[in-house]
Amino acid sequence: MKNRVSELRKQYGYSQDHLAEKLGVSRQTIISIEKGRYNPSLPLAMILAEFFKTPVETIFTLEENDYK
Repeated sequence: MKNRVSELRKQYGYSQDHLAEKLGVSRQTIISIEKGRYNPSLPLAMILAEFFKTPVETIFTLEENDYK
């Protein structure tokens, strides 16, 4: 799954530490999401969408290999 978390975080002027603190997760979680090594839970994805004031499908998009 591709995501735009890093792009949106930078657009809003947040460091990984600050975003993690705001969301109540670790910095490592933010790093892993941004690098595509970890797909967030549905609640966390929805919290990110609300935080960035954008639909969740704008942040996260499925890739062809996600369907297999």
